[in-house]
Amino acid sequence: MSAGDINTLLNIWTSTLATHGAEPPFRNADELYNTIDSTPLGDIPWEDFTVTYDGDTPDDARLPWMDAEYEAWFRNPEWLVRNMLLNPDFKDEFDCAPFHEYDKDGNHRFHNFMSGDWVWKQGVRDIFIYIYISIANHIFRTSLPRIQRRMGQCSSRSSLAVTKPLFP
Repeated sequence: MSAGDINTLLNIWTSTLATHGAEPPFRNADELYNTIDSTPLGDIPWEDFTVTYDGDTPDDARLPWMDAEYEAWFRNPEWLVRNMLLNPDFKDEFDCAPFHEYDKDGNHRFHNFMSGDWVWKQGVRDIFIYIYISIANHIFRTSLPRIQRRMGQCSSRSSLAVTKPLFP
């Protein structure tokens, strides 16, 4: 958000708080930006890109905003989330695993994103994949040596020749 828009919002906020004798946490956009930049684990660099309108032009008139270039500033969202998860201030403050919660009547209670069906399905799918891989890995590690020992005990070289390519 631009500094001008932030200042406008802070002015509106200030006017609503004045009747309560309170003030917003920041006086202006610069103070907000400085606070963001000085927070621990907030060392992610700013990046930017320029956007322009490339849609259809109306037949009657081209509007000025259609020719303007707009600069968009951001920080890498993946790194922002990583830093939030690493921040010890957030320990035990939010759910980082999917869950379902039900009231006493058995109705699904949607509390936040992690209690939703979509994230639940993603997590359950990943758990089943993990369990499948773990079981297959366990069977492979425990059964293969027994199969190889039995193959070695075969008296017939032809049966060994047939089964050995299956378990190289």
